[in-house]
Amino acid sequence: MSVLYRTVRARTRVEQTIERSRFIATIAPVESREEADSFLASIRAEFRDATHNVPAMVIGQKGELEWASDDGEPQGTSGPPVLKLLVSRGLTNVVIVITRYFGGIKLGTGGLVRAYSGTAQMALEAAGITEVCDVASFTCTCDYASYSRIQSKLPEDALMSGQSYAADVRFRIDCLPEREEQILALLKDLSGGSVRITERQVEQRPFG
Repeated sequence: MSVLYRTVRARTRVEQTIERSRFIATIAPVESREEADSFLASIRAEFRDATHNVPAMVIGQKGELEWASDDGEPQGTSGPPVLKLLVSRGLTNVVIVITRYFGGIKLGTGGLVRAYSGTAQMALEAAGITEVCDVASFTCTCDYASYSRIQSKLPEDALMSGQSYAADVRFRIDCLPEREEQILALLKDLSGGSVRITERQVEQRPFG
């Protein structure tokens, strides 16, 4: 499998309290700077009364864009450490905003770095990491007897989903592009050539 990049699995939010300050991390996978900026704007609007909304993002299949802001915290104590964490984990197409409601106790430079980095680490663990690759998808239609044979003989690297049952069975098969020809040949063999293949496409997304 040719992995294009690693990112977080899903949009996730975590929260912890440190010395009476609330730290709320919201993290999400994105596909462009525009999508990341829209995400950041939505978090700032949601937490407009917060003391700080500290963002960090890495964008591009090779992580071409790296950006972070301290959003009013002492320079280098919040956004940059979070960005460094994302880069060190080999992640891209990801954006995170850590919201802080100041609780009245100053944490100091080291304390801020630990608080923001630790909250970001919590968000990564909760969101999970996934590998994005090219995935070939195609829709199949066949009779019930052929479907039963296909279902029982389908290899583990071909994923079936979206079944609908009428006069015939309709379902989707996902596989890696390099396996597509072999999978299609197997489907035709198991159905005696009667399976109908439609709506073929290749998408960049997690597989498996």
